[in-house]
Amino acid sequence: MAFDLVQYFSEQIKIQKPQLFNKYSTKEKINFIDEVNVLSLGQLISLWKQNPQKLYQEIKASDPLYVQEIARHLTTSKSNQSKLSATELESSISEVITLQFTELNQLDQTGSFGQTGMGELLIGQIEHLSGQAEDWVWSTNQLIELIGSKPIEQPETSLEVTMQEFNQLVHQQAQPLQHATDDQQQIITPPSWSYIFSPIIALVILIFLYCSYSQLIAG
Repeated sequence: MAFDLVQYFSEQIKIQKPQLFNKYSTKEKINFIDEVNVLSLGQLISLWKQNPQKLYQEIKASDPLYVQEIARHLTTSKSNQSKLSATELESSISEVITLQFTELNQLDQTGSFGQTGMGELLIGQIEHLSGQAEDWVWSTNQLIELIGSKPIEQPETSLEVTMQEFNQLVHQQAQPLQHATDDQQQIITPPSWSYIFSPIIALVILIFLYCSYSQLIAG
């Protein structure tokens, strides 16, 4: 498993870019950092797939114009559904990608990855990115293999609601059982008139059988 750059970059953004999304609440800030982080990293992976040599050179050079080009492409994408304004989104993406390039270059120098090792590191992030964002993020940065990877959040159910549903289920199950018991009682318990006519019916059956037997002997 490749080193988790998703979490690493997220922490570095919070440390190195404390002013990023500062005007938002703590929860919104964290969400926007995560959004821009995976959006940017996913785009780098897509670019690596298209032309690994070029992106490796850009990581080493960290050209501001190239970074701006990536940020503008993501911001103007038809798939982009970010709640951030276009200006704020493009600016934050540029800052994050610049940070990612710097960190990747330092990792390359420290670990002597080279182009092959850098490729393994970046492609290995797909596993860490899985489930980290909504589908529009993967459509925007062309990392379409991750579409549908985010688990569907199930609403929390309180104990009280659970018990109510259980009691309702038990009540529904008890009704057919009660009906069946009533029906059985009706079948098992014969009506009072049956005691009067049962001997007569039995006699008629015996006479019928005797007549049939007599005809069979006579024949």
